[in-house]
Amino acid sequence: MHALVAVTHAQTFVVWFTGISGAGKSTIASIVEEQLRVRGLPVHNLDGDSLRLGLNRDLSFTDADRRENIRRVGELARLFNNAGMIVLVAAISPFREGRDVARQRIGAARFVEVYVDTPLEVAEQRDPKGLYRKARSGQLQHFTGIDSPYEAPLRPEVRVDSSQLSARDAGDEVLRTLVALKLIGE
Repeated sequence: MHALVAVTHAQTFVVWFTGISGAGKSTIASIVEEQLRVRGLPVHNLDGDSLRLGLNRDLSFTDADRRENIRRVGELARLFNNAGMIVLVAAISPFREGRDVARQRIGAARFVEVYVDTPLEVAEQRDPKGLYRKARSGQLQHFTGIDSPYEAPLRPEVRVDSSQLSARDAGDEVLRTLVALKLIGE
């Protein structure tokens, strides 16, 4: 195990994984987290599902509450990042505006957007929590991709299709991008 490496503020960054439910955001973020830890880098993973159960449990899934959810997540990521942590965010974050505001608040040079682009039919087949089934049957309202919109990123730094790549390969693609952007060493 490597000793924790001191990271200057200029070297810290946020990797924001976005995509529909079941795309693989959390899985890929965990793989990236593991690889950054192996390199001895200080990293914290903010998972959207966990934040919804804790910090943001007072929010519903209306468009207004989704915007507030991502505003809070962005602020939390900024605070951790300013404290010297590399931050990974895995959250649907359905609206471009919210992701753009997070990028602006954190700083464009320190924000890496990863679009986990997975066809809706593939995400529905995976459906580990049964959410798509509930949304299709009307038991779950405001579900992204079904009766609530998802606005795909226009120019993400990384785009991976988890229906074509394994989670490990997608994580490796993110790491290659971080190296290419000179955010981490090889």
